Amino acid sequence: MIDASEMEKAAMRACLLPLGGYVGSIGMERALADYSQEEVLMLIDIVVCAYQDYMIEEHERLAEQDRKFLEERLSRQQSSNTKGAMF
Repeated sequence: MIDASEMEKAAMRACLLPLGGYVGSIGMERALADYSQEEVLMLIDIVVCAYQDYMIEEHERLAEQDRKFLEERLSRQQSSNTKGAMF
């Protein structure tokens, strides 16, 4: 990944715990070259899922933030429109 964004870097960091848990469960002393095909595929699945889960959660959190901001702005706009202009 070239020039990862801060969100992408955070998603990568979010993969560390699940990745470490999996590697620990199959033996941290083993070299990656000694993993079976199934173990490598599971490792990839764990990392990809953790990355995607983080990105989805973060995008949903940001969308909620945007929604709240826009609702507050619309509410203020409607409130000022109902008061009418004082001349």
